Amino acid sequence: MVYVFLAEGFEPIEAVTPVDMLHRAGIEAVTVAIGSSLLVDGAHGVSLMADVLFEDVDFSGTDMLVLPGGPGTSNYETHKGLCSLVRRCASSGIPIAAICAAPGFLGRLGVLEGRRATVYPGCDEGVTGVEYTGCFIEHDGNFITAVGPAASSAFAAEIIETLLGREARLAVCRPMFFREDGV
Repeated sequence: MVYVFLAEGFEPIEAVTPVDMLHRAGIEAVTVAIGSSLLVDGAHGVSLMADVLFEDVDFSGTDMLVLPGGPGTSNYETHKGLCSLVRRCASSGIPIAAICAAPGFLGRLGVLEGRRATVYPGCDEGVTGVEYTGCFIEHDGNFITAVGPAASSAFAAEIIETLLGREARLAVCRPMFFREDGV
């Protein structure tokens, strides 16, 4: 199961694009609200109805965590359950994908120490021990990071390839008229 987390102020394109493309690949992606309501207000006046609340999920059997960015990323840092889950998955080698400001959250948690990652410019404040490259997409070990909203489709394509392989990535991207790299 792939879990996509929604915090108040999330970047909508960074949540919806991966969910849509994962479903096209036949991968079950569940949106998880980390607040007290299933209706989560994103950035730019876009709200989404999450599938479940964080507290109602049994995360055993997790295949991947996906963390959209946006101005609400700071809400990840104050959610103790999410912080604990991310640390546990990181140490277990479960893939974690983060885009925009969310790789900064991972860096501040310490789970990216010694790795290459990319992050939205300026969102790496307070992070040490991570080589932020500025690339569109970085994939280092069990971490996939992407720079921002424009990278949403490439980010989703990389997630699909990680979970199902190159042929699955191409099977989703080609009919959508993406280049083979998902952009």
